[in-house]
Amino acid sequence: MVSTTSTEKLGVRRGEYAGAETALVFSDCRAEFLALRSGCGVYELEWERQFLISGRDRVRWLNSMISNNVRDLAAGHGVYAFVLTPQGHIVGDLCVYNRGDDFVMVVEAAQADKLHAHLKRFIIMDQVEFKPAEEWAAIGIQGPKVEATLRAAGIEIPGLEQLQLADVKCGAAQATLVRGDHPLAPNYELWSTAGQVPALWDALVKAGATPVGAEALELARIAGGVPRYGQDIRERDLPQETGQMRAISFTKGCYIGQEIVERIRARGSLHRGFTGFRIVEGPLPAPGSKVQASGKEVGEVTSAAMLPANDGEVPVALGYLRKEAGAAGAVVELGASRAQVEPLPFTLSAENI
Repeated sequence: MVSTTSTEKLGVRRGEYAGAETALVFSDCRAEFLALRSGCGVYELEWERQFLISGRDRVRWLNSMISNNVRDLAAGHGVYAFVLTPQGHIVGDLCVYNRGDDFVMVVEAAQADKLHAHLKRFIIMDQVEFKPAEEWAAIGIQGPKVEATLRAAGIEIPGLEQLQLADVKCGAAQATLVRGDHPLAPNYELWSTAGQVPALWDALVKAGATPVGAEALELARIAGGVPRYGQDIRERDLPQETGQMRAISFTKGCYIGQEIVERIRARGSLHRGFTGFRIVEGPLPAPGSKVQASGKEVGEVTSAAMLPANDGEVPVALGYLRKEAGAAGAVVELGASRAQVEPLPFTLSAENI
């Protein structure tokens, strides 16, 4: 948890998000969403868990466990990946970063215990140590002014690509700066020890960053069309259905679930895919609402939100749609509402937020 130095005068409302207690709203969700879209927001990452993977066999072992390629991953770089069952279903998702002497695996708290136990049982004769980074803590920062804010806080930014990391300093505090890959705005994470995170938070707020809670982050996630495991990605879903092709390598060699992933690719037998819906009439549909076209069930809603806009709110939803139901622009029914199919991320110009 961050220091209360910069937040004690704010009406912070806390609650559960992604498996951990965190700040849901610091002041006003609408203003916080606006900071993420047109300014700079700083937020707690109390729902993020890091694990360290080391040992002589770490590369070979981890490469056989996940859907993306870490065998050829350069030091200082990361990838997004799935953990799959032998039937190709998704056990969880994660990011992995190569630090040279070890890997850092980052997952949401809601998945952490399950994935740790699931992966650890495959360490048999391998020389691999796989343990939680218990002393670590993290904060995030996002928005078009993020790099200017980092510099104003005294953090020198190396030229990082998406999912790349480097060690940095902020005054006396040391941290690892990680560039994220959010589709709508630049974003970074700062990893450090729990004792140094409050100083990093205070420096960023003093530099102009707006404290942002999980409710605004959830709006930004949906606006960006970023699926969450447990919400938009479930174990019954297949990797290609999620649209997250960045999580899959087709050249890396054998891993658990590869046969099904390769079979889908080779046959082109994908019947449905993850997409966006912009509501044009009716109420915001609840997650789980069925999508219909011409009287037939063709999909389902997994997330929905009212995105703040200058002239009110824009109702949108995420979910799955069968390929034959229509491409972008097709009109479908979501429960009691009508919606237009829209590619992700949603188009939100600076003028309408």
